[in-house]
Amino acid sequence: QTVKGIMAALALVAVVAFASTAVEHGKDAYKFQKSDKVPVYVNKVGPYYNTHETYHYYSLPVCHPNPIVSLPLKLGQVLNGDRMAQSLYDIKFLENKPKTRLCSVQLTPHDVELFQNAIEDLYYFEFFIAGDLPVRGFIGQLEERVLPHSLTVYLWTHLHFTFEYNGLQIVAANVSEREKGKGRATELELPSGKEISVEFTYSVEWKENKMLQFKNRHLKDSSFFPKTIEIHWLSIMNSTILVVLLSLFVTLILKRMLNKDFDRYARDEEDIELEEDADDHGWKNLHTDVFRFPPYKSLLCAFVGNGVQFLALGTGIIIMALFGMFNIHHHGSMNSAAILLYALTCGVSGYVAMRLYKSLDGLNWVWNIVTTSCVFSVPFFFVWSVINSVAWYTGSTQALPFTTIIFLMLIWLMLGFPLTVVGGIMGKNAASPFDAPCRTKPIVREIPQIPVYKGGLAHMVIGGFLPFSAISVELYYIFATVWGRDRYTLYGILLLVFIILLIVTACISVALTYFQLSCEDHRWWWRSLFSSGATGLFVFFYSVFYFRYRSNMDGVLQTVQFFGATLLACYVFFLMLGTVGFISSLKFVRYIYSHVKID
Repeated sequence: QTVKGIMAALALVAVVAFASTAVEHGKDAYKFQKSDKVPVYVNKVGPYYNTHETYHYYSLPVCHPNPIVSLPLKLGQVLNGDRMAQSLYDIKFLENKPKTRLCSVQLTPHDVELFQNAIEDLYYFEFFIAGDLPVRGFIGQLEERVLPHSLTVYLWTHLHFTFEYNGLQIVAANVSEREKGKGRATELELPSGKEISVEFTYSVEWKENKMLQFKNRHLKDSSFFPKTIEIHWLSIMNSTILVVLLSLFVTLILKRMLNKDFDRYARDEEDIELEEDADDHGWKNLHTDVFRFPPYKSLLCAFVGNGVQFLALGTGIIIMALFGMFNIHHHGSMNSAAILLYALTCGVSGYVAMRLYKSLDGLNWVWNIVTTSCVFSVPFFFVWSVINSVAWYTGSTQALPFTTIIFLMLIWLMLGFPLTVVGGIMGKNAASPFDAPCRTKPIVREIPQIPVYKGGLAHMVIGGFLPFSAISVELYYIFATVWGRDRYTLYGILLLVFIILLIVTACISVALTYFQLSCEDHRWWWRSLFSSGATGLFVFFYSVFYFRYRSNMDGVLQTVQFFGATLLACYVFFLMLGTVGFISSLKFVRYIYSHVKID
C-alpha cells in the first residue's frame, strides 16, 4: 500500500508540475513587424566565478529610466535571483543603428569606486531580449603591468547588439563591447578619487539566419558560459562495475554465511554438544532482543518518513527532467517544480512515518505528525534565514522579497502541513501490528564488549564511504552545474547513478547489520540509519575540497550560500540513504529470523 501511495503521489506531482513548468510557444509567439520596438530588459550583475552572488543591474551607476519599472516574475525566476526591469535601449526590428548616445552620467568618486570594485571582481551583466533570450557581457577590463607594477581599470562605455532573425522572429542575439568595424572596445580609464563624466553609447546590427528555427533559438548560445557537459562514459562504467562487483560480493558472502548459520542453528542440540568447537554465540542468540523497539521511535519514524518523501521527490524530479519537462533556458522552472513537489509529497512522509510509528506501538500520534513536519522544515528555515539575511545585508538579488517569503510560507502552511496531517491520519488507520517473527522478553540481554573496529563509528565510515565512492565522479559534475556555469542535461545518466547509489547503500547496510548482529549487538535500528546516512558527511567533506581546490568562489555571501545550501543537501542525503539503509536492514532482519528455528 505504501508503494502504491508513493506511485500515486508521483503521478499527481508529475501532472501538476508539468502543467506548471511546461512552456509552449505558439506559432505566432514573439513575432515582430518591421520597425516594431524590441524590448530589452536589464537583469543582474555579479562576479563571474560567484554563481549565486548577484545584484540588480541598476545597483551600478549606469543609465536607467526614471522611474525604474520592474517586470512581474515567476516564482522560479525570483528564486534564481532574477530582477528584470525595463531599459533605455531603443531598438527597432530590422533597423540597423550606428553608434547612438544612450545617456551621460556624472560619476562621483564613490560611483567610480563602485565600478572599479565591480571590474576588479570580474563582474558580468545579463540582459534579456524579448523576455527570454539572454545576452551577457563584462562591465570593463582590468590591466595589470608587472614592471613597473600598476593596475589600470577600464570601463566599457559602448555595447554593440547583433541580432539574427528568421522571418519575423528573433532567433539569436549577442552583445559585444566593440563597435562594428573596430577591433578595440570603447573604453574609459577610471581614475581613483576623481569625478568624471561618462557617455554610454550603443549600436545595433541585424543579420538574417534562415538555418536556425525559432524553437531552436536557445541552442545557438554564445560561448560566454561553458557549454553543456558531455557524457563521461569512463566514470559511468566505473560506477556500474563497482556496484555490480560490490553487490555480488556482499550477496555471495552473506549467502554463504547465512547458509552456514542456518545449517548450524538447524541441528539438534545434542549434535551441537558433541562438537568440541561448538560455541554459544551468534545472531540467533538475539532472537529475544533483536525486535525490541528502539528509543526515540517517534523521531526515528519521522526520519524515515522524510527519507521516503525525498526519495519520491528526487525520483520525480529526475524522471520529469528525463522526459524534457524542464528547459534549462527557462529560469527557475526546476526550482518551482521542486517546491511544488515537496509540498505535494508531504503526505507521503506523514503516511509512512505514522504507519511505522503505530506499528511500533506508538501512542502519541499527534506529536509524531508534528515531528515529521518539522524534521526538515525547521533546519531548512534556520539555514535559509541565515543565507537570506546575509544576502539582504549585502543587497544581493538572492535575498527573497517579502511577498515571496509570505507566498512560500503559505504553500507550506496551506498545502504541505495539511497534507502531512492527512497522510498521518491515513497511515494511522492503515497501520498493522509489527508482528515480529520472535517474541521479545522484558529483560534486556547484556551486550558484550565490542572492538572499536566493529563499533558504530567504523560502521559509519564504511557505510558512508562506499556509497560515496560510487557517486564521487558524478558529484563533481553536479557541483560544477549548481555552483558553476556548466549546464547539466544528462538526466538519464543521473537516474542510473541514483539507482546505483541506492543499491550500494542497501547492500552495505545489510552487510553491516549482519556483522553487528553477529557480535550480539541488537541495537541495529538507529545504527542502520546512521551508517547509511553517513554518506552525507562524505559529501560535505567533498564540498569543502571542491570549494577550496576546484572553484574560484570567494566572499562572505558566496561562502555562506555555498556551505548553507550544501549542509541542507547533505542532510537530505542523510535522510534518503539512511531510510534506504533502515528499510533494507529491517527486511533483512525479518528474513533471517523468520527462517531459523527458534526454541
